[in-house]
Amino acid sequence: MADRASATPLLALDAVVLDTETTSLDPARARLLEIGAYRLTAGRIDTARRFHSLVHPGEPVSPASIRIHGIDDARLAGAPDFSKAWTAFRAYLNDNVVIGHTIEYDVAVFAAECRRAGIDFRPPRIIDVRWLAEMIEPNLPGFSIEAVAAWLGIPVEDRHSALGDAITTARIFVALVPRLREGGIRTLAEAEAACREFTDAMTARHQAGWLHRGIEPARVDGARTLERLDPYPYRHRIRDVMSQPPVFVAPGSPVKAAMDLLMAKRVSSVFVAPVAKASKVDAHIVPEVGILTERDILRAIARDGARALETPVEAVAHWPLQAVPADAFVYRAIGRMARLKVRHLGVVDESGDLVGALSSRDLLRLRAGEAVALGDEIDEAADTHELASAWAKLPAVAAALHEEGVDARDVAAVISRELTALTRRAAMIGEERLKAAGEGAAPVPYAVLVLGSGGRGESLLAMDQDNAIVFAAGNPDGPEDLWFAKLGTHIADILHEVGVPYCKGGIMAKNAPWRGSATVWRARVAEWIGRSNPQDLLNVDIFFDLRAAHGDGALAENLWRDALEAAQGQSAFLKLLADAKGDIDPPVGFFGIRTESGRVDLKRGGLFGIVASARILALRYHVVERATRARLEGVKALRVGAGRDLDAWIKAHGVIVDTILDQQLVDIAAGRPPSNMVELRRLSRIRQDELKESLKNLKHVDDTVRDLLSGG
Repeated sequence: MADRASATPLLALDAVVLDTETTSLDPARARLLEIGAYRLTAGRIDTARRFHSLVHPGEPVSPASIRIHGIDDARLAGAPDFSKAWTAFRAYLNDNVVIGHTIEYDVAVFAAECRRAGIDFRPPRIIDVRWLAEMIEPNLPGFSIEAVAAWLGIPVEDRHSALGDAITTARIFVALVPRLREGGIRTLAEAEAACREFTDAMTARHQAGWLHRGIEPARVDGARTLERLDPYPYRHRIRDVMSQPPVFVAPGSPVKAAMDLLMAKRVSSVFVAPVAKASKVDAHIVPEVGILTERDILRAIARDGARALETPVEAVAHWPLQAVPADAFVYRAIGRMARLKVRHLGVVDESGDLVGALSSRDLLRLRAGEAVALGDEIDEAADTHELASAWAKLPAVAAALHEEGVDARDVAAVISRELTALTRRAAMIGEERLKAAGEGAAPVPYAVLVLGSGGRGESLLAMDQDNAIVFAAGNPDGPEDLWFAKLGTHIADILHEVGVPYCKGGIMAKNAPWRGSATVWRARVAEWIGRSNPQDLLNVDIFFDLRAAHGDGALAENLWRDALEAAQGQSAFLKLLADAKGDIDPPVGFFGIRTESGRVDLKRGGLFGIVASARILALRYHVVERATRARLEGVKALRVGAGRDLDAWIKAHGVIVDTILDQQLVDIAAGRPPSNMVELRRLSRIRQDELKESLKNLKHVDDTVRDLLSGG
């Protein structure tokens, strides 16, 4: 099980920043004199929640010690002994991570004092800003608090007092976070792992009696974010459980008419709007539609008696209607109902049209733990710190589902849904920033798109950004484009801060080739299809995986379908796409799976070929699907040939995705950035054989694709 805290971005970390003053630099002999600490809440310093206590050492303080910190016997008169001070500080600390400068020393002093007092001591998880600073800038003349603070431009307050050094250390940590992020250190576990790489220095300190403790296996087991997670809400989508079609009652109708509809249709709610009204949705709200439930009618009758039955429905209904997407997973609806304290939701399709209703009755058989709150925490996050805090739950959710035996492709769909939600929320925060800067609201309707694996519903935990923007009208370099360029920049920066790095290939809406009006996008598609240079098509194919994350869903859906129509029958273009993906060379030979330094790149050597081939064949045979498995199954259902090969690819796709996800979860827990490189030796013999067979079945993918492109 992944420990949620391990995956927490440093940007959103809850921690206690600590400093102490003592009688000696030898932790075995030092006696504690002062404790000072500040809370870090979601990565922000909370100066109002500080801790301070002097500690009576039970012995005189030496003159040499007094010269450093100024704490003499007179100041300590009446101070609590260690046992009392520790009890108060332990309550303040709780189970938080501890941050400090040379923090191993402070922890070692606490351990020694606890031994003397006969108190059980459990070392906390720690981050040492001294080591982090040296990793980032090893050529500094020194790494004292003063030196590191001067490098970062941070004023030093009240040096050699516990509170003064604690607040300076807290500011140092906050300033280091963006620098660490650029160096590939984003999470708590990655910071811990990076600190452990200073093995020579650590060994020297251990020999001197200092302590360094990261997370212990027992603590991982004891800190399970999710115990036993019911996987049903993560396997089934809202469209599987919703009531359809939605039932409408026209405005102006009496409540009695609505009650008659409830009884006739055997439903618990009706929507107040013209029948079959198509209502475009933004932010999961349908502003023009209300909802009237059984409970609303009963309350009205209890209040007004029989007169309530003649009351117009709009006077009793609730506005606006809260909604969820039909293709979202059920856990999203559970979390949304819980947060809003409602029992009914509307259900909308990709274009934002109402297609169904969902009630708590539909969900009674479903149970889930803390993870169902993930989606709504992302939706309601006010800033990057809150977004990062919510996003940090994702690996724990993925691990819980993986342990429950949920198909890794379904886990990937959950990850993708939350990546889409994260992108949407980043866009909304970006809009707010533009308004605050005097740039105004969006000049025309638009949609933010996720592309590639996010659009296909196949993202795993080693992701970066692939996004775009389409807007209703405007010219390149015109005022509309300039506004959306700024929005795209905000989106990219927010996602990068939260933990989804910038796309190395530049596929982000902040870059001109990945935004434009609907007219511009259709012209691009036509140009792509007419190109003859495969090199120009390296990034084009992921456009055909697009999905709306925010804004006008119909604008995005229409663009996607128009692009599919334009590609249909364009055999030369599809052959160029096939050439552009390159030949598939699975890393398997006569002696087994080939590795580099013990690992094998399963994306480059297997997953990429299956995904690209499925996309090309779906375009060739006009299979209107996004997910790789659905595309392959759709092509197979057309009986165009190679059915056995397609079955083998579908199976291989599942094996490879499962193997990559499992490795990513292990790497995250160990503080290693997740990737697509799988450590072969940690796989069971059965899984190695299964993986080897899957890779062998991909050796002739290129030939099969060429044959199927020529068929039909």
